[in-house]
Amino acid sequence: MPRALWKGAISFGLIHIPVELFPAEKRSELDLDLLDKRDFAPVGYRRVNKRTGKEVGWDDLVKGYQYEEGEYVALTEQELKQANPAATQTLDLLAFVPAADIDPLYYEQPYYLAPIRRGEKVYALLRETLRRSGQVGIGQVVIRTRQHLAVLRAMDEVLLLQTLRYADEIRDRGDLDLPAADAKAAGLTARELQMAQALVEDMSSDWRPEQYRDRYRDDVLALVERKIAADETHLVASEETGGEPAPAGDNVIDLVALLKRSLGGKDKGKAGAGEESRRKPAAPRKRAAAKPAATAARKRTTAAARTEPAAARKTAKSA
Repeated sequence: MPRALWKGAISFGLIHIPVELFPAEKRSELDLDLLDKRDFAPVGYRRVNKRTGKEVGWDDLVKGYQYEEGEYVALTEQELKQANPAATQTLDLLAFVPAADIDPLYYEQPYYLAPIRRGEKVYALLRETLRRSGQVGIGQVVIRTRQHLAVLRAMDEVLLLQTLRYADEIRDRGDLDLPAADAKAAGLTARELQMAQALVEDMSSDWRPEQYRDRYRDDVLALVERKIAADETHLVASEETGGEPAPAGDNVIDLVALLKRSLGGKDKGKAGAGEESRRKPAAPRKRAAAKPAATAARKRTTAAARTEPAAARKTAKSA
């Protein structure tokens, strides 16, 4: 478990539960570095003073609020906490509501809460009360420099805190070009609805999140492994497309025919999905040592001589 992001207490009525906050999400994003295509040297982000162009050390960094163009008020971490100590150290529960009343549109980041300083018993009391009542707590908490709306729920043996979007952060969908809310006005026939419902029922199953994987990440890592095995570690290969092309847009769609095909191929589709879910990527091997300069120069010359689409020579950075 990583280091706690926040330490404070849950507060409602006269109840006070000391807790610490841990991220409940672990992302498996592709870690791609920016490179200079001329010599394949890494290009990193630097802490640079925009006025002098010089790098700034960690000890010289401070947060500031710009109240006028070019004019700032410096704020230390201690000052930010002292602005409202109760808000920064307390998850203040304001109400308890049925969990089903909260639209998934409002949910943001999940966190685990763990008890500290002999708070285990009252932590367990709140957890069991929420579980038996079917309610969740709605409150506000300051994490870093922002006050979040949040929901507190019982999940097995842990209290789960999930930040929520405020109502004014939800975009109005009135400007979207959407089909009519009424099925008949949207041009749907009874036959189409019946077959679509049959397809949904046929594909219904229990929720098993462990069977789903980031297949794109797996395929990219497999490509990295193949390129390492082929000794193509410094080459920018031409872009290759695989799989079936995306269907072209068409205003005339035979939904019944598509639904029939979907129902007919359900067994094959399910088997394929299960097989893909069991695939695990091979971790890319690290190079033991850099290549000799002559070999690297030869590879760069080869790469430069190739005729490639411009898009294939771009290098991405995923934060």
